[in-house]
Amino acid sequence: MLPEQLTKALADSTRMRIIYLLSQAGELCVCNLTETLQQDQPKISRHLAVLRKAGLVMDRRDGQWIHYRIHPDLPHWAFEVIQYLAQGAMSKPVYQTDLRRLDASLPARSSPQCD
Repeated sequence: MLPEQLTKALADSTRMRIIYLLSQAGELCVCNLTETLQQDQPKISRHLAVLRKAGLVMDRRDGQWIHYRIHPDLPHWAFEVIQYLAQGAMSKPVYQTDLRRLDASLPARSSPQCD
C-alpha cells in the first residue's frame, strides 16, 4: 500500500467515519453501519468497496450478512495513521454521535445477525 492510496481512500467523510467505527468496534455488519451513519445500504456498500479495494478493510460473509473489519495485514505505518486519525476524531461531535448511536444499537439486538 502506498501513502497516496491510504489518503485517497480516507479523503471522504463517510469513509473516514466508517474507519473510525471499525477502529472502535473491531468488526461490524453493513447493517450496523447503515443504521449508525443513517445512510442507505447501497451508499455504505460503495464506500466499503472503495476501502476494500484500497486494502484498508476486509470482509467476512456470514450467510446473507457481510461483516467488515480493518484489514489485519495493513502495513504498520498505515495502521498507525488510522489509529492517530481515530484519536483525533474522538473529540469531534460527529464521531461522538456515531459512536453513541452504535453503542445504543448493538445491545438492543437480540441476536448477532442483522434484521
